[in-house]
Amino acid sequence: MAPIDRPLTDYPRPSLAVDTAVLTVRGEELCVGLVPGKPRLPGTFLHEGETLADAVRRSLTQKAGLEGAAPAQLHVFDALDRDSRGWVLSVAHVVVVPADATGTLELVPTSAARGLDFDHDQIVQQAVAWMQGRYAERPDPEHLLGAELTLRDLRRVHEAVRGEVLQPDTFRRAMLPWLEPTGLLRRGDVGKPAQLFRRR
Repeated sequence: MAPIDRPLTDYPRPSLAVDTAVLTVRGEELCVGLVPGKPRLPGTFLHEGETLADAVRRSLTQKAGLEGAAPAQLHVFDALDRDSRGWVLSVAHVVVVPADATGTLELVPTSAARGLDFDHDQIVQQAVAWMQGRYAERPDPEHLLGAELTLRDLRRVHEAVRGEVLQPDTFRRAMLPWLEPTGLLRRGDVGKPAQLFRRR
């Protein structure tokens, strides 16, 4: 009688990679970080004895100079023709960081991230959709702004993420339940001082 469980060596094994979309807002645009001089996201192959999270952290450190990031797992990309070198699966991740904390990555607007290596265009698109979902209801959940923020700055970040102009009064009503006033004003801007809030 044949054994019920065949040894793993009887099965073909794909190579396993991790690729990470590092997203941020710079100015009024949602941007993604690319490896300098290459049209691709930072990534690497999984090493023996290494977890996916370890591989992501290693790739971000080595290829982006990013330390301490906490990426979220996004999607598994497994198209048979995604890599001309052979059968490679990629477990894509996404991480959101402030624009001044993107390490050595080259920032490009997500709208211009086209023609990237492998299927990285699709990874960027899914990462953007993930981030837009995060920013649909809560005020700056990835903390691109500081602990204290104005509604104007908050709206500008949300507009960059969502890629659309948001009506100020509607946005204010949607965000206020998630904010609490600090009792302080920010001076120095044109016009009257702006009220400062913090996230609840």
